[in-house]
Amino acid sequence: MKTAKDVIAALDLSAAEAAAPFCLKIGPVGLRVLCPEPLRTELVAYFDEALGEAPDAPTVHILPGQALRPEPDWQDWQRDPGKTGRKDAVADLQDARLIRKVRSGMTFLQSPHHAMAFGPAAENVSTVINFINTQILNACLRAGWQLCHAAAVTDGVRSLAISGLSGGGKSTSVLRLMEDDRLRFVSNDRLLVRAGPPPEALGIPKHPRINPGTILGNPRLWPLIDADRRADLAALPAEALWTLEEKHDLIIREVYGPGRVQYAAPLAAFFVLNWHRDMSGPTVVTDVALADRPDLLAAIMKSPGPFYQHPDGHFQGNGAVPDPAPFLAALRDVRVCEVSGRVDFEALADQARALFDG
Repeated sequence: MKTAKDVIAALDLSAAEAAAPFCLKIGPVGLRVLCPEPLRTELVAYFDEALGEAPDAPTVHILPGQALRPEPDWQDWQRDPGKTGRKDAVADLQDARLIRKVRSGMTFLQSPHHAMAFGPAAENVSTVINFINTQILNACLRAGWQLCHAAAVTDGVRSLAISGLSGGGKSTSVLRLMEDDRLRFVSNDRLLVRAGPPPEALGIPKHPRINPGTILGNPRLWPLIDADRRADLAALPAEALWTLEEKHDLIIREVYGPGRVQYAAPLAAFFVLNWHRDMSGPTVVTDVALADRPDLLAAIMKSPGPFYQHPDGHFQGNGAVPDPAPFLAALRDVRVCEVSGRVDFEALADQARALFDG
């Protein structure tokens, strides 16, 4: 298989194209999704807050149960620093790229005119959701937005983004802030930013997937884990609980009620978590000049990964790292603060509430 056309000729699009399309509208980006039942109903329910009118938008095909024969010659994709194990593999065509999720066996065709997912889709719904959201990210990146590894909340007038190393507490921080009824959820892990005026933030329709440590620290979230499992987790040492990877889906409308999601909002401030669990000093929030702190900027920047095709047609290179200059330009008029000292989510929430209080 040398081209996207060759791949498509080996697939059966009829079931997806016979289904009623549904559309997503996120800020300036629209997307049209074709997917057969019963997966279609599950995806529509998940994307509830993002559904909108976008009839002429690019189309994503979801093709459950299909596979390529023979398999292409896959090349492993380098993971971000600190990540281990095989996750993605790629096979470049003349005008497209095939991407394989190694663990699930899901395969994707990515090209300027086609976005298709095929394989065991019904067993890997989260992977399908991520692929759909990747098309939103790609459209924004080609339009000049920058991709940040960050969570965010907004009151509609100003937004606060929170970044940090993986496992640093950004999800816990944002969900603690969601206890304030004034605030709405923007993003849990991926945030697009663009220079203004005013500077803009754009989330993607991805509900938080959180670890047990986040759940145990917030009584509102306890129903996400049954009582017996909560008791087992509560007995773990603090360090083991903090580092435990056991993802649970948190659907915002089910936990916080309707009307608590807003994907597009003005961006006012960016907190970068550089605190530590073994520190004894108080939590301190300090304004910084991001250009002088490459360590903090590294925690904010996120590579678009193997799915991204640049405006000139070339795909993101294996191992390519983001260029700091566009991020500094996008965040030029955004207040950036370093959060240092000990991990104290209530102290951080107090500082954030002060921002929203004006």
